[in-house]
Amino acid sequence: MKLSLVRDLLDAVVLSGESHLEEEVHSGFGCDLMSDVLCFAKEDAILLTGLVNKQVLNTADMANMNSIIFVRDKMPSQEMIEMAKERNLLVMSTKYILFECCGILYKNGLKGAHLR
Repeated sequence: MKLSLVRDLLDAVVLSGESHLEEEVHSGFGCDLMSDVLCFAKEDAILLTGLVNKQVLNTADMANMNSIIFVRDKMPSQEMIEMAKERNLLVMSTKYILFECCGILYKNGLKGAHLR
């Protein structure tokens, strides 16, 4: 699934990394525990989270995930957006809760990130 379709399905706002929108993504991982992301998420999955702090960017970077979607209308600080731009990360925000985001994406063909 193209990341532009993810944006459209979730009615998301792109905050950084717009150049990634034409890239394909094959799985997603919804989680607020960054330790679980490091242990279980698949590389190149979309990270969906309600946690909004710099650790999310660090975790995504360490896990080789280049796409983050903040749920529940959460907005990162301008400092975080700048940090995401420096790391070339696609960051979006959506009004939907985590459960709905995962359901919408799964219903439209995006699979969950299987455990490593």
